[in-house]
Formats: sequence, C-alpha cells, structure tokens
Amino acid sequence: MSRIANNPIKISKDIECSFRDGVFSAKGKLGEMQTNVNPNYNININDSEIKIIPTNENNKDPNWGTTRAIIANIINGVTNGFTKTLELNGTGYRASVSGKKLKLELGYSHDINFDIPSDIKIECPKQNLIKLTSINKEKLGAAAAKIRSFRKPEPFKGKGIKYIDEYIFRKEGKKK
Repeated sequence: MSRIANNPIKISKDIECSFRDGVFSAKGKLGEMQTNVNPNYNININDSEIKIIPTNENNKDPNWGTTRAIIANIINGVTNGFTKTLELNGTGYRASVSGKKLKLELGYSHDINFDIPSDIKIECPKQNLIKLTSINKEKLGAAAAKIRSFRKPEPFKGKGIKYIDEYIFRKEGKKK
C-alpha cells in the first residue's frame, strides 16, 4: 500500500485541471502543462483536491506514487514555479546572459556558450550566480545539471559550479 499515492493533492481555485483520454492537463497563472498518465490509473478532480485511483484494485504497482508525484509537480509548477541557483567558485569564473545564450568563463581556453531552452528563464544577478526558473521541474533539473557538468566542483579547493545549497566534501592535500 502506497503512502504517498493515497494522499490527495490540494489545488486552489485559480487552477483549471482536466483529465481526458489518458492526458492530464493543468493551467495556472504561470502557464499550462500536460502529461500522459498510465492507463492503470484514473484521476478524480474535485473542487479543492485531486486523487489518483488505480483502475484495478488488485494492481497497485510502484508507479502509483510516481504518477501522483508527477501530477503534484505539475500543479506546483503552474502555481508557484521552480527555481534552482548555481554558484561559480573559482578565480575568474563568471557567467552572463546575452540573448538566448548563457556565456560561461570557467578557466578553459575558450568560453562556453550554453543555449537556453525555450521554457527556462536564466538570469545572472551577480557574476558568480546563475538563477534558473521554470514551471517544468524535470527540464529545470536537466538544464541545471548540464550547466554544472561543464565544471563540476573539485574536492581540494572547491572550484567549479555547484548548487547554492550543496555541500562539497573537502579533502586534505598532499603532505610532505
């Protein structure tokens, strides 16, 4: 019995939700998203909550909780949105946004130009901070991971790109 899947998803009055032909869609103040739902599940939409119910009572497979989490992320995305903040640590490391490109100077012999996806907004409040916002949690995480992969933080000096709330375990250097 899944504990997560049994919990209903609370929705506010300014969200429009619909479920037709296996496709769940939600429309809120930040935008509109939709996803395909496994045919093993039905979605009951009431005035203030959504419940995910298996079509066959005997078939409660592990995807039940995953389906509920995906729908909860869609509802949270269209109402509040998601943000991730990356921090650049290192001498001369900087980031700037110009048009549809994120320009990264990370100590290589060349600058890295990252094409910003259409549904993600990137801004650089400081030279060493990158703030990503989106309504789609999956694409936001993928874009943040791609930017981080250009220069992962190393354990000796801590140089590289890290999430703002990430802790880098530091190692001791060589001893004489």
